[in-house]
Amino acid sequence: MKAWAYSLTSVIIVSLISLVGIAAISLSAEKLKRLLLPLVSFAVGALFGDAFIHLLPEAFEKTGSASLVSLLVLGGVIIFFVLEKFIHWRHCHVPTSEEHPHPVVFMNLIGDGVHNLLDGMLIAASYMVSGAIGVATTIAVILHEIPQEIGDFGILVHGGLSREKALLFNFFSASLAILGCVVTLLVGSRLENLSLYMLPVTAGGFIYMAGSDLMPELHKELDARKSLLQLVLIIFGISVMLALTLLER
Repeated sequence: MKAWAYSLTSVIIVSLISLVGIAAISLSAEKLKRLLLPLVSFAVGALFGDAFIHLLPEAFEKTGSASLVSLLVLGGVIIFFVLEKFIHWRHCHVPTSEEHPHPVVFMNLIGDGVHNLLDGMLIAASYMVSGAIGVATTIAVILHEIPQEIGDFGILVHGGLSREKALLFNFFSASLAILGCVVTLLVGSRLENLSLYMLPVTAGGFIYMAGSDLMPELHKELDARKSLLQLVLIIFGISVMLALTLLER
């Protein structure tokens, strides 16, 4: 019962971090517009950093098979390519709007949802080992989620959602951590192999989103100073993810 109580409390706290975007609701439309591309730039760095610094090293370490992990990463790229193609087919003649958001909105919600599901599984599995390990894992996930949720909010708004809808959908995606936690507590170690496969697939999805959807958006800005700011924020996003590895030790 202690594992259940601590695990559920932890994942609820982690899920609430997705509401970090609530600070943007009070901003004027003009101020928010100026913040969007910087937020997307940060998100590019955070997604690349998360994939290459966190998800892939963990997948390589746990599976012990470089070939398998590489194939699963490529599988993630292909899955997200097919998903985006399908969304484009559905809305090929419809301009981006709140009613018809850019495909990156759906892909971000799916990719982040899977990531949050894995976070919930990880937290529950840690508490099943010991309370101390569970607390340490929760702190690591929280430190990891704060920068990513800021970037996710920027992606959703930039993709056409209103601030309120972006906040709601981002919270729903984050809440999948609770589902991952409950399922892991009920099923236990039988889900371990599934989580190993999902790590590189999620990494592939993040790499695809950052490289094929978000970076082209940044290239639309031709002003030299703003372009330099984008580069700085991409590097900052990567640096934050790198710094988190030091705190997680």
